[in-house]
Amino acid sequence: MTLQRTDIAQRAAAHAGVDTATAEAVLKGVEAALVEAAGVGESVRLTGTLSLEVVERPARTGRNPRTGEAMEIAAGRIVRLSPGAGLKRAAKGDSPRHS
Repeated sequence: MTLQRTDIAQRAAAHAGVDTATAEAVLKGVEAALVEAAGVGESVRLTGTLSLEVVERPARTGRNPRTGEAMEIAAGRIVRLSPGAGLKRAAKGDSPRHS
């Protein structure tokens, strides 16, 4: 199952004891803050949950998968996501700890 925005908002609302519309507004605010941070190259850390880091990817030579021909891939910035301890425990089936 894949959680969509509405699913996350409903679960967050239940955990926080607020209505879904409020949780949706907060979720949109968090999304905007993450996009803004990535846009200016800032890292984000939600301790125990996840870390986002903008990293520079150098230019490199790659191969066209269709023709096998060598091609230059331009340098650029990417976002790297690292799961925190809480997500790692949950993925293993251990019970999550809430703060």
